[in-house]
This record gives sequence, structure tokens and C-alpha cells, in this order.
Amino acid sequence: MNCTNDYESILVLGAGELGFEILRHLVNRGDTAPAARVHVLLRQSALETTDPRKRQQIDQLQAWGIEPIAGDIVSSSQETLAALFAPFDTVVSCVGFSAGAGIQTKITQAVLEAGVKRYVPWQFGVDYDTIGRGSAQDVFDEQLDVRDLLRAQNRTEWIIVATGMFTSFLFEPAFGVVDLEQSEVHALGSWDNQVTVTTPEDIGRLTTAILFHEPRFQNETVFVAGDTVSYGALADELEHQLDRPFTRHV
Repeated sequence: MNCTNDYESILVLGAGELGFEILRHLVNRGDTAPAARVHVLLRQSALETTDPRKRQQIDQLQAWGIEPIAGDIVSSSQETLAALFAPFDTVVSCVGFSAGAGIQTKITQAVLEAGVKRYVPWQFGVDYDTIGRGSAQDVFDEQLDVRDLLRAQNRTEWIIVATGMFTSFLFEPAFGVVDLEQSEVHALGSWDNQVTVTTPEDIGRLTTAILFHEPRFQNETVFVAGDTVSYGALADELEHQLDRPFTRHV
């Protein structure tokens, strides 16, 4: 059964680049914010880590009063995850595509089985409804499966937070847009094409604001953005900020 205390019980899945920011903002909402008790689900190996940087992060979460809970999203069954999720009012998933195929639907099915009151799935990114099925990205179809699961029921409230890409992704060499080392910018399609990007810090801040907004967001997609910028404007800004020319390719 879900908690019936006078505070909201929140479970965040994962404490990576995005999860850590969401956790940080959840516990630093100000004295007038509604009461909430925040937990984070981490693998047992993460809780026992001796890596200095990761240990510092775990210690910081505990210093904020966040209670860690051991669990493995990938290896656990749907039933095991449902039992883990059941005590919580709200589950926020920060487990992304790197967890592998089928994980997003398994988490969602476990949330629904547990009867969690409210769920924020890992849908931080593009608007999958607009892209539709059969795109070049196989994982996008699974994101649409998640939306279908949520829309087909009325027991668990859900909120999708659509943010565009993480801003840092523009500078990932594998993505192929900005190559800082070679001072190159590659436009996808044309220099006038635009991309929406948001930093993980802002996603954390905005997701927290959305969760505690009154009137309450229910069963809808909320669109947020740090910036929407053309590839041409991105190249101009890089030259301005770094004070050097960039070679441009379409």
C-alpha cells in the first residue's frame, strides 16, 4: 500500500547525470515547499563503491537526507520492482536508454502493477508522439509503447517532461555536431534547422517545479526548454565564446 503520511514519498530511480540534479532540487525546494521524503534506488554495488568520486556523491545524497534503497532495475523481475515501488507515492525514472531494450516498458509495467499514485517516466528528450513509430531510432518505438501503457489505464497519474536533448549532447563526439578539438561544426540538414536543448541542472529544477505545481499536472506532456537554437547560431556562438573560427559542414 502507498504511504498515508502527511508528506509525499518520492522514489527516484538512479543518480546519474540527470538523477543527481533531480534529487538535488527535490531536497532544496525552500522552507515553504510541501513536505516530501525523498529516496533513491541504486544498485548494491553503487552503495558499496570505494571509488572516491562516486563515494562522495553517495555521501552527499545522504547528507541531504535522501535515503538510498538497493535495487537493480536491469536484473530484477517486474514483480520484484513492483514490490520495491509499492510503498511510494511518486516514482521518477532517471534510468535512460543505456539500460538496454525493454527496460522502459518493464519499469512502467512494474509501476502500474504496484499501483503507484504518480509516475514520471524516462521521457526526457524529444517529443516521440511527433516523431511517430518506425523512425531510425529503435528505442523511440519503446518510448511510444510506454505512452500507450500509461494512456490505457486510469489508476496511476503520469507526467511526461519533454526537454529536447541534453545540452551536453551537442558536444558529444559520437553525435557529430560539434568537434571542439578540430574546431568544426556539422549542421544536420541545413544551418537553419533548429534543435531544442536543456541542461540536466535545468531539467532537475523544472521537473521538481512541475511535480509540486498547483494546480497539479495530470496525465499530460509538459514541454520545457533551455534553448532552441539553429545550427548556424550555434556555430556563431562557439566562435564568439571561444574567439576562434570554426569550419562549417552541412
